[in-house]
Amino acid sequence: MLLRVGFDLTYQCAQPTPMIVHLNIHYSRAADIARADFLVTSPPVPLSGYRDTFGNWCTRLVAPPGGIRLTSDALVRVSGLPDEQAPHAQQHQVEDLPSETLIYLLGSRYCETDMLSDIAWSLFGNFPPGWARVQAVCAFVHQHIKFNYQDARSTRSAWEGYNERVGVCRDYAHLALTFCRCLNIPARYCTGYLGDIGVPPDGMPMDFSGWFEVFLDGRWYTGDARHNRPRIGRVPIAYGRDASDVAISNTFGPNRLTGFQVWTDEVAEEPADIAPALRSVAV
Repeated sequence: MLLRVGFDLTYQCAQPTPMIVHLNIHYSRAADIARADFLVTSPPVPLSGYRDTFGNWCTRLVAPPGGIRLTSDALVRVSGLPDEQAPHAQQHQVEDLPSETLIYLLGSRYCETDMLSDIAWSLFGNFPPGWARVQAVCAFVHQHIKFNYQDARSTRSAWEGYNERVGVCRDYAHLALTFCRCLNIPARYCTGYLGDIGVPPDGMPMDFSGWFEVFLDGRWYTGDARHNRPRIGRVPIAYGRDASDVAISNTFGPNRLTGFQVWTDEVAEEPADIAPALRSVAV
């Protein structure tokens, strides 16, 4: 299956404003990219890149006064299959975990393991460790939080999401992955593309999506408390401890986001069907 993924973002800046952005498809999917996800700026500005602590690709730039437009339009192949299910996946003992996963057991900016540990064990301690326990977490969070864009808040933590019971995809992910960490299951936050592939459109504007992954049986598996069902066509951009590690943009000066469009659409393999999509975001 071939997906067209991309974005069109506009920032208005009062002065020259340094920016760091996470906007490229994660390197683990490099072999699946059929058309590169080059970042294009208007006006053109110098770009430089680096890999952060988590291996994500970051781009540095300085937005000029008056604003800047950032666009990308890529093609990426996905399997067309739903998220893998592994009902027999076992949980590791903490002492047996690979060292690189241990950071995903710890509390972080939006994931207060110390405040939610007792709650996690009271809710999920009787479920079998491993896959069944993770699914119990997803089911609970899916029911506990009400999805509402009007209630979105960029500073809401897992503890606040648990108590306020409203939020968007990042709030579901933060609460679910915090519960998993409390239960000694390494869990990391992921941001990326997730379109309405194989499901009815939900009628909301397309956005970047947030979900989480858990480490079981020696590998990472997808968890999605927001939808609580396997989905098709995830394309990750960045992984981290929580949303603060994978922010789409970090800006170092006053600015306003004045234009925001994201797309994740299935397209035909024929070039004739792809050409109109290319023209629609020309800058």
